[in-house]
Amino acid sequence: MAVSPYVQAMQELFRANTRSREFPAHGAKVHSVAWSCCGRRLASGSFDKTASVFLLEKDRLVKENNYRGHGDSVDQLCWHPSNPDLFVTASGDKTIRIWDVRTTKCIATVNTKGENINICWSPDGQTIAVGNKDDVVTFIDAKTHRSKAEEQFKFEVNEISWNNDNNMFFLTNGNGCINILSYPELKPIQSINAHPSNCICIKFDPMGKYFATGSADALVSLWDVDELVCVRCFSRLDWPVRTLSFSHDGKMLASASEDHFIDIAEVETGEKLWEVQCESPTFTVAWHPKRPLLAFACDDKDGKYDSSREAGTVKLFGLP
Repeated sequence: MAVSPYVQAMQELFRANTRSREFPAHGAKVHSVAWSCCGRRLASGSFDKTASVFLLEKDRLVKENNYRGHGDSVDQLCWHPSNPDLFVTASGDKTIRIWDVRTTKCIATVNTKGENINICWSPDGQTIAVGNKDDVVTFIDAKTHRSKAEEQFKFEVNEISWNNDNNMFFLTNGNGCINILSYPELKPIQSINAHPSNCICIKFDPMGKYFATGSADALVSLWDVDELVCVRCFSRLDWPVRTLSFSHDGKMLASASEDHFIDIAEVETGEKLWEVQCESPTFTVAWHPKRPLLAFACDDKDGKYDSSREAGTVKLFGLP
C-alpha cells in the first residue's frame, strides 16, 4: 500500500527526532499535561498536589512556575480554550482552582461536592464542567465561579467533553457507552454502545470531523461527529487505553496505556505512523496546538530507588 506524502513527511521528521526529552516537573507522578491554546506554555498536574507551568523555548521546556494550594492530588487540568493565560485544575480536595499565569495566582477556588477526577472547559470559554468520584458532573460559570447546574449519573462517569460546536455534552461510562446530552439543556440525546467494556477517554479532533474513544478492551474507536457512527478502530495497544490526543491538523491520533509505547496512528487510514517508546505506563498525552510535538507523562519509578531524582517528569517527543 502506498504511504501518503503526509505520513512520509511525518515519519521523516520523527526519524530525525526519535529521542524523547525529559524535563523535571514534580516530586511525584504526573497525571495530566495540557498545552495553552497558543502553544507557548505546557501545564502539568501531579500527585504531589501542585501544578507546574513551562514555557516552550526553541528546543526545550523551561519551568516558569509551580502552583501550590490544592490539598490533594491534581488529577486533571485544562486551559481556557481561547485565553492563553488561564488554566483550571481539578483535585481530590473537593475544589477546582482557576489560575492566571500573568500573576501566578489562584484567581478562584470553587468548592465542589466530591473528589474531582475530570475537568473540561467549554469551547466558548463560558463554562467549566467537573466530574467527581461519585459520578456527579457540576457545571460552573467561568466568570462568576458559581455552579450553574449539577447532574448525578447512575453510571460510572470516566471522561467528559463538549463537542466543538458547544451544543452537546459527551460522557464516557463504565458500561462501555458514550452518553450524549444536549447543551445547555442537558437532556439525553443518545447513548451509543461503543465498547464491550469500560469506555475510558474521549477526545474531539480540532477540525470537528471526528471524535475518538479509548476503552478497557485496549481499542481506540474513531467516530464521525455528524453521523455518530464508528468509522474505524485502532488495535495496536494491549492494555486499557487511558489517554488520547489529536494532532493540530486532525491527521494524527496518539493513544497510550500501560503498554511501553505510545501509538501514533494516521487518522484517515488507521495505519501505524510511529511508535514512541516509553519505559513505563503512560498517564497522559497531548499534541501541541500548532506543530507535531507530543507532550506526555509516564509512571516514573525512579523516585523509589534514588530519592535525589525527581519522579515526576514531563516528556516531549518530536523536538529537534
